[in-house]
Amino acid sequence: MLDQPWWARGVDVTRPSSARVYDVHLGGSHNFEVDRELAERAARMMPSLPSVLRANRSFLRRVVAHLADAGITQFLDLGSGIPTVGNVHEIAQRVDPRSRVAYVDSDLVAVAHSRAILREAPRATAVRADFRDAAAVLSHPGVTGLLDFDEPVAVLFFAVLHFVPDDDDPAGIVAAYADALAPGGHLAVSHACSDDAPSSTRQAAEMYSERIGGFYPRPLRRIAEMFAGLPMLPPGLVDLTDWHPDTDARDTDTRDTDALGAPRGERPRTGPGGVAVKR
Repeated sequence: MLDQPWWARGVDVTRPSSARVYDVHLGGSHNFEVDRELAERAARMMPSLPSVLRANRSFLRRVVAHLADAGITQFLDLGSGIPTVGNVHEIAQRVDPRSRVAYVDSDLVAVAHSRAILREAPRATAVRADFRDAAAVLSHPGVTGLLDFDEPVAVLFFAVLHFVPDDDDPAGIVAAYADALAPGGHLAVSHACSDDAPSSTRQAAEMYSERIGGFYPRPLRRIAEMFAGLPMLPPGLVDLTDWHPDTDARDTDTRDTDALGAPRGERPRTGPGGVAVKR
């Protein structure tokens, strides 16, 4: 363990983690051989997977920028992962330097690396916690010391709820955070969808479930239920690349593959995403 980098000490390097596998697909360096092996196997099954994950990262950027432009200055990023490509606090603070961001993840590497990045960022923090326990997160001193839930907060669930099994009630988890929001608060969700999924997607999901401990793509109707009846911002719950798209949202990597079932030369589905507001 003494030969490992500082951010890896105390980590089980024999078991892959969803945060570190995501880091591999985004081209990051904070991962281990076991994570790279799983990422490579998944990419062989679904050659478009890295592009889909980059589309999710682009969705994050556009959502945060959109909300910051609308005056939101507080963000709670749940299951935030390793901030390899783009950070919520950097995006938000480019719009308004007063923006405050609390990152929450259960992965030791993700939190350690985030804390290193945030050493010079007094308006952002990283908390190690399980976002499924909303009460624990919402009462954590690292969160309550930075965010004021009497004022609007944007709660972000980017590509994390599909790792939550049905028995843990993902819609109920989202509702617990929604209940804590003041009027003007927002919920943002992106989620893997099982509707009309090709066999490659099902095989990759089974492999993730076997190696990481659970990957649960869901029908679009179940994902829509996670917004708990809150009004959606236009354009609603749509493919990630259709949510306020810009030139970064429709890159060549995403168009030039049929691994998600779309004809080559057309954009494959990247999964649904949307943002709701509490009135």
